[in-house]
Amino acid sequence: MEIRRVLPQDIRELLHCLKMRSKYAVLLVFVISLVIIEKENNFISRVSDKLKQSPQALAEANNTEVSPAPAENGSLASLQELDAAFSQLRSHLYNITLQLAGDGDPGPRRHVLLMATTRTGSSFVGEFFNQQGSIFYLFEPLWHVEKTVTFLPGGASAVGSALVYRDVLKQLLLCDLYILENFISPAPEGHLTPFLFRRGSSHSLCEEPVCTPSTKKVFEKYYCKNRRCGPLNITLAAEACRHKQHVALKTVRIRQLEFLQPLVEDPRLDVRIIQLVRDPRAVLASRMVAFSGKYETWKKWASEGEAPLREEEVQRLRGNCESIRVSAELGLRRPGWLRGRYMLVRYEDVARAPLQKAREMYRFAGLPLTPQVEEWIGKNTQAPRDSNGVYSTCKNSSEQFDKWRFSMPFKLAQVVQDACAPAMQLFGYKLASSPAALANRSFSLLEEAQPAWVT
Repeated sequence: MEIRRVLPQDIRELLHCLKMRSKYAVLLVFVISLVIIEKENNFISRVSDKLKQSPQALAEANNTEVSPAPAENGSLASLQELDAAFSQLRSHLYNITLQLAGDGDPGPRRHVLLMATTRTGSSFVGEFFNQQGSIFYLFEPLWHVEKTVTFLPGGASAVGSALVYRDVLKQLLLCDLYILENFISPAPEGHLTPFLFRRGSSHSLCEEPVCTPSTKKVFEKYYCKNRRCGPLNITLAAEACRHKQHVALKTVRIRQLEFLQPLVEDPRLDVRIIQLVRDPRAVLASRMVAFSGKYETWKKWASEGEAPLREEEVQRLRGNCESIRVSAELGLRRPGWLRGRYMLVRYEDVARAPLQKAREMYRFAGLPLTPQVEEWIGKNTQAPRDSNGVYSTCKNSSEQFDKWRFSMPFKLAQVVQDACAPAMQLFGYKLASSPAALANRSFSLLEEAQPAWVT
């Protein structure tokens, strides 16, 4: 009976511990408690079984004489009551664990990587994750790496840059934001910097406690748009990352999916990769507007035909398409290390049905789609006309995604089709056989999406 007298105090101490700990500590204590309780139950069951045996059997086993048994066995009754008390305790602990975890528990920590190329709508799709309050979202942090690291005279080698990108990406997904201090220029002082690329595109970097009071005479090259914040404190940003339930990152600087295998297999991470693609004809049309200076040769050739396209320009286009295709084919082959961790998404499908595709991406990532995300999608996909900014995420998406068709010269579309035919076939983009077909809105250039694209 001494055990029963002490038991309530133990329960109170255990409940106090459960309430003071985080969700993971709660689950750990719960499991340990169950193990202890199970052992106690096994012990009680063995004792009860012994006591339930007939006095004759017990006497024979112990070589003792048989004593008259009382009508009611007090010890047996006490052990049965103790057994029941432990059962109630186990049930109570389970219910408390569920209550502390809460309804709609987001589950284990997820790490989402949105993998794309420039002008594929990745900024727009990235906002689907940026708007979710429990996700720590970073916009193009590898920009600093690309600007800093070179391996060969004249540029970085593809393999060398991919390895550096992967290693930096792994640290970022683990909330080690200090890794960026090796690449930000000028170098941060005391873990403070006003130079993190497009800081304002990450809600997590522009909310408290990361948003510190602004400082006079400090020029913020990349600032928060909706509130004034001081220089980014990388320590506070890293702490905010660790306190968020999930991490998401958008990058257009990783092309080779195969280099991500060590990252996916890291036991500290639970990575979901979403590869976003877009019709390469639309990508080129968008790049010619956004990066006008880099495409002067293309524009002159398309409008005047004075100078032929240089072969290296066409080869660069073909190489970009092939790198995207090779990565997608790897993902769609479903190797063991990628099974359940890769999803292929076309921008056109997102533009036509943004809320539906957002739900699919969240379901794939194992994350809950919140009303805040749904509200943002509704407000930013029904705009009467696009914003003037080339990086705008406010679209009338269902009407604007294929407007490039009516401004692109057919001979330019032909060059893209010739260079990117294998990739276009894989992603379901139809070839236009004539200028009339290209400009005919009733002729769809898009085949239906394949269910196999979600692996």
